[in-house]
Amino acid sequence: MTHSIPIVELTLPDLRPYAEGNCGVPYVWRFESGQPGPDAMLVALTHGNELCGAIALDKLLRAGMRPKRGALTFVFANIAAALNFDPLMPEQSRYVDEDFNRVWDIATLDGPRTSTELIRARALRPIVDRADLLLDLHSMQHPTEPLALAGMQQKGREMAERIGLPATIVMDKGHTSGRRLRDYGFFDDPASSKAALLVECGQHWETSSAQVAEATVARFLAAYDIADPGPVPPPTPQRTIEVTEAITVSTDRFHFVAPYLGMEIIEQAGSIIAYDGASPIYTPYDNCVLIMPTRNLRPGLTAVRLGRLSQ
Repeated sequence: MTHSIPIVELTLPDLRPYAEGNCGVPYVWRFESGQPGPDAMLVALTHGNELCGAIALDKLLRAGMRPKRGALTFVFANIAAALNFDPLMPEQSRYVDEDFNRVWDIATLDGPRTSTELIRARALRPIVDRADLLLDLHSMQHPTEPLALAGMQQKGREMAERIGLPATIVMDKGHTSGRRLRDYGFFDDPASSKAALLVECGQHWETSSAQVAEATVARFLAAYDIADPGPVPPPTPQRTIEVTEAITVSTDRFHFVAPYLGMEIIEQAGSIIAYDGASPIYTPYDNCVLIMPTRNLRPGLTAVRLGRLSQ
């Protein structure tokens, strides 16, 4: 059986001009306005093969974007993985040693374990600690509608609503395999005003994902009056889906019963959507939404998240 090469419509920008950084951390550029305002952070390349965020940040930096109040930081995150990107093997550069977006719990960051991704996360941690607002730009395996992953706190949902796109907001806990950057520390603390949002901009290598990333960044900068991004797209009507559980793969024989791409609504409770070995996986309620099913069905990873449309 031959494996077809995915169509890659996007090109990773030349990141060499950003290598030195300007705040002591490579590939991190921070600009302060000198005026009171939020400390805002834009993050791209949390996964090395998700190009849309890097394209959006590169355009802003080349245009000389600066904050008019507060501070604005541009972060090219998992740079070691990104520099390995090959459009002929685009799935192979998601990370080097482990998923950069699963190491953001305090115990792991403070612990003795090491990896390429942990070394980078520890270097970025002081930069992240300064942020009041963080927008993390991602993309997805399947050509699914863009999603705003807001975490479990109301402030995450409010951030997504203030930005005004994408059209679908997902309230979720993340993954059992590790903590995401958007859930790090104070971002997941309801007592803190600091907020983060992860936006899945569309399929990894489709042109539209870069367009969504650019539009989301423009809305973010304008919504918080951080900078003047030029023309700003209008907000879109939004709906919210609350994730009730994440299905974690237990065996090496997990498979879905249909080629789900994501955002399918399974009308009847008790419908079988997958088997984990011999064990069926059922939908727990009517009109269950399947969120981001993955092809990477290894034990310990999230296979799919199950969500309910919020009233």
